[in-house]
Amino acid sequence: MIVKTYSPRQGMPEAAVKYQPYPQVALPDRTWPSKVISKAPIWCSVDLRDGNQSLVNPMGHDRKARMFKLLVDMGFKEIEVGFPSASQTDFDFNRWCVEEGNVPDDVSLQVLVQCRPELITRTFEALEGAHRPIIHFYNSTSELQRRVVFAKDVAGIKQIATDAASMIMDMAAKAGGDYRFEYSPESFTGTELEVALEICNAVAEIVKPTADNKLILNLPSTVEMATPNVYADQIEWMCRNLDNRDNIIVSLHPHNDRGTGIAATELGLMAGADRVEGTLFGNGERTGNVDVVTLALNMYTQGVDPMLDCSDIERIKDVYEYSNEMAIADRHPYVGELVYTAFSGSHQDAINKGMKAIRTANKPLWEVPYLPIDPQDVGRSYEAIIRINSQSGKGGIAYILQADHGINLPRNLQVEFREEIQRITDEEGVELPSKRIYERFMEHYVTQPGTRLRFVDHHTYPDPESKGVRIVGADITDGGEAKKIEGTGTGPIDGFINALSIYLGIPMSVADYSEHSLQHGSNAAAIAYVEVEHPGGRLFGVGINTNIVAASLEAIVSAANRVLAERR
Repeated sequence: MIVKTYSPRQGMPEAAVKYQPYPQVALPDRTWPSKVISKAPIWCSVDLRDGNQSLVNPMGHDRKARMFKLLVDMGFKEIEVGFPSASQTDFDFNRWCVEEGNVPDDVSLQVLVQCRPELITRTFEALEGAHRPIIHFYNSTSELQRRVVFAKDVAGIKQIATDAASMIMDMAAKAGGDYRFEYSPESFTGTELEVALEICNAVAEIVKPTADNKLILNLPSTVEMATPNVYADQIEWMCRNLDNRDNIIVSLHPHNDRGTGIAATELGLMAGADRVEGTLFGNGERTGNVDVVTLALNMYTQGVDPMLDCSDIERIKDVYEYSNEMAIADRHPYVGELVYTAFSGSHQDAINKGMKAIRTANKPLWEVPYLPIDPQDVGRSYEAIIRINSQSGKGGIAYILQADHGINLPRNLQVEFREEIQRITDEEGVELPSKRIYERFMEHYVTQPGTRLRFVDHHTYPDPESKGVRIVGADITDGGEAKKIEGTGTGPIDGFINALSIYLGIPMSVADYSEHSLQHGSNAAAIAYVEVEHPGGRLFGVGINTNIVAASLEAIVSAANRVLAERR
């Protein structure tokens, strides 16, 4: 029998020879690495066209209308609403936008059309009566598509673009001239820069852009083919070499095939681009378009106004999921269900301390470890910042009890109670909700079902034989039976623990004590935490009562019950 063994390097690494590294751009004096994004670009949503065409079930009218309303409310000033020459559904929706969409005067409807005469004619019909719409025409210019798809040389591809530009300008003039224009050398990233420049300049020469009606030259990363720095080099090179640059709006349309669409866009803006086309949360062909919401909120976290309203992220998420019939991942930046949540103990501890520091600091800056943005800025609450499972620590548990129930655990009690919660999560292997943590805290320290001792009442009076010493008499129950105990000390707490020590025959003393109010007002309950030292170590007890002294004595009884349980 022959046993065949496999090397871990067989297979995919050997097949890598079929791929070639993407060529670099000769731009030794590039300037973009030292630039920063200091203002928002012009945003154009392509959800209703590029995003829609990538859906398993393309949107019907209701889903499109709901998405359109959201995009307007968010502040998009340019919205690509469809490809009207491609289908009757798109044509009809374009007409609805023009006639019934209540498009604000400062919002331009944008439509896409291939550089084909019959499609251009149909596109103008779809836009009749629109206020300053954008005619977005395109043809593919890459070396691969020239060779494989169109079987044309550069001159032939350029002719397609210029013929379309001439026809569009003639039709716009006849229709009254209230149009804007955009040209895309589709598959720009696969096009030689000199070729892309030649075609773009030729189109611009026909369109004749002015300061009042600039031409949008959209340079799409139709397929993301290289690292983001290469795209930035391509954009800077084009910005330097385009004719009539002052009257040109350089636009980015990145895709995410390599998973770096966000980075490529940010570097492209640093390289001189003025505009970004993308979709909410990155829906689009293959791995998607660039995620406009993430881009906008990235800017927001750097102190730059993104000029898009993302303050109601839940509404944006809901409309996206309804219109696209797609779910957003739990870890999606800024909007995912778990992106503001920490399970790790060290993360929870840092967040807990950061949130406390924010409350006490006298400055407006947001500085909380592990949270680059305040969840409330996007309409999310603090409720789920920290969630408890077997990976969680004392800081997270303390945060939950404080934020949800007003219980501020002393540090040593945080450590002690964490062990109890750890025991439960290890046994059950699931997340513990806030209610369950609170209930376990109350059972373990306050209500203590099944334990022996209960505090009933107390009274104190001076010891006639010792100056400064008081006698403490107390009523307790032991297994349900009423008992009276007595001890001495400097005050109620000291005297009561002395009395309890004598009664139980176990020496106990108070090692630490703290208390605070649980509510506000005249009938506010107080919570007292007492750490009791006994021959076996230290244990905490907790008491809650409207009388602070009674709460403290209840806490001592709580600790004594735990001492008895431990001795058993």
